[in-house]
Amino acid sequence: MRVPTLVLLTAFAAGAAQAQPASERPPTWTIQCIDVSGDTVPARCNVPASRVDQSEFICTCPAGGMRTRVPICAPGQKPPPENLALNRVRREASRDGTLEGDKVDGRPICVAPRR
Repeated sequence: MRVPTLVLLTAFAAGAAQAQPASERPPTWTIQCIDVSGDTVPARCNVPASRVDQSEFICTCPAGGMRTRVPICAPGQKPPPENLALNRVRREASRDGTLEGDKVDGRPICVAPRR
């Protein structure tokens, strides 16, 4: 009986470690699921039921793809267009688990904020 309890507590601790920090208002990063081709696969995120709080508690990739941390675009900044060049850069750059600081055609890779 103790082993399942220990496994459950470990899973909760790992999930909490992957959540966005509460000090970031609004959040500065999110999770994308990147396929082996560099294309995005839909992520499933647990978010609060609020229009004001845009944080995400936990994001998973149930349909596949590698869970990758991606910055959210700053005000006035637009994400790069979805094209083959972006897929190639994402495929190579996502190997370290993050796309922060990576660029495609001189533009930083980012995603639009959640609405």
